[in-house]
Amino acid sequence: MPENPVDQASYDTETDSGAVPCRVVVCRDCCCGSPKVTGVDHVAQTARLQAELPVRVSECLDACDQANVVVVQPSSAGRAAGARPVWLGLVNDPDATEDIVTWVRAGGPGVAPLPDILDLYAFTPPGRRADAR
Repeated sequence: MPENPVDQASYDTETDSGAVPCRVVVCRDCCCGSPKVTGVDHVAQTARLQAELPVRVSECLDACDQANVVVVQPSSAGRAAGARPVWLGLVNDPDATEDIVTWVRAGGPGVAPLPDILDLYAFTPPGRRADAR
């Protein structure tokens, strides 16, 4: 069980129009969210994201070499535009967390362009083709 349980109801909630919002998955297991990644307040990072966005805390996403991993899932509008989840690695700085919050609040994948600064964090997850991003 993750150290920071989330309000699953807020994660599952649709908007009044029936649209599914952009969502964030935060890896918190063997490497991500652990003392192995030093200099990061993992609890504060997760709390900051949860304060602004629908967040699910996940066990290991098998991308330990990219710890801390955050996956931004597109909204229903983003999916309709053909967007796929965007995997962000090495999210170990409060500024990167704020950049994620800003992008998701602007619409996230398929709705708002990925900011150049976040493109530096984007990676192809294990088992997925690089052109699928």
